[in-house]
Amino acid sequence: MPSYQKLVRDKIPEIIEAAGKKPVTHILDEASFLSELDRKLNEECAEYQESRSMEELADMLEVMYAIAEARGSSAAELESIRQKKAAERGAFSKRIFLDGVENQS
Repeated sequence: MPSYQKLVRDKIPEIIEAAGKKPVTHILDEASFLSELDRKLNEECAEYQESRSMEELADMLEVMYAIAEARGSSAAELESIRQKKAAERGAFSKRIFLDGVENQS
């Protein structure tokens, strides 16, 4: 039996069954779930960096929403925080790259 040992989307077991195979799964406790979500975010980030595809970027967003919910928040609250930070500190639309900071004498 191939071993995957990773967090998967909710419908993956159904998809495996529809392919005529038997998934072997278990439900994670809260601490393990948070740990696996962090690991999944790193996995999805690496996949995005390799492919630069919008699909992988969407996967990262899905994992971030799951992390927010697992930590007692929501996608809407996460978006609200993002908007507040963008209003206070800006976004990245101007493509500014900071080379350094000089002292004013």
